Amino acid sequence: MAEVLVIRHAQASFGADNYDRLSDLGHRQSALAGKALRQSGWKPDRLITGTLNRQHETLAGMGFDQEPETHPGLNEYDFHDLLSVRFGGQVPDPVRHDRKTHFRTLRETILDWQRGGLQGASESWQDFAQRVEAARRFAVHTDARRVLVISSGGPIGQLVASSLGAPDARMVALNLQVKNTSWTRFFFSKQNFILHEFNSTPHFSTPENAKLLTYS
Repeated sequence: MAEVLVIRHAQASFGADNYDRLSDLGHRQSALAGKALRQSGWKPDRLITGTLNRQHETLAGMGFDQEPETHPGLNEYDFHDLLSVRFGGQVPDPVRHDRKTHFRTLRETILDWQRGGLQGASESWQDFAQRVEAARRFAVHTDARRVLVISSGGPIGQLVASSLGAPDARMVALNLQVKNTSWTRFFFSKQNFILHEFNSTPHFSTPENAKLLTYS
């Protein structure tokens, strides 16, 4: 069977005015992920990213010079917008800048969004799920045998949850586990889309590199 290897973007700039760019650590993570992939002998014959800058920077940092295709279904949900809707445009400072508070609040917000809350958000939960599914179909509609995809935690969580037939709420738990530059692998054919590996980080397996592991 053919493979889709979905890699989450490297560390972005949490708390900055422009989140959608890699941190210095994120650039190091990207290089390590690319090196590990080449050392494993896994060479992609199709590259796809979302349209976000942090996804494109991650692919470039991995050292693959082929021109990627893009699909907006691989983009993250707009968590800035969701939090803004929840808090009436006045997101509390701890939610914006304290990681623990941010992710606890984000989990509650996504669960509410899935249940039909957050009316007025720029994207509904149903629209998000549908565009991720459209991206999945785009990735597997190919003669390529090894497809490398750069995406974000939310779409990866949704791809895994939907491949397992899990309830919507399971996507949130998966989403918040996804490490920067982790590998999630699916096998596919015309009839099947099967999860084979989730959230793997072989490039952080040494004590030195383990210090570079992040979740945001």
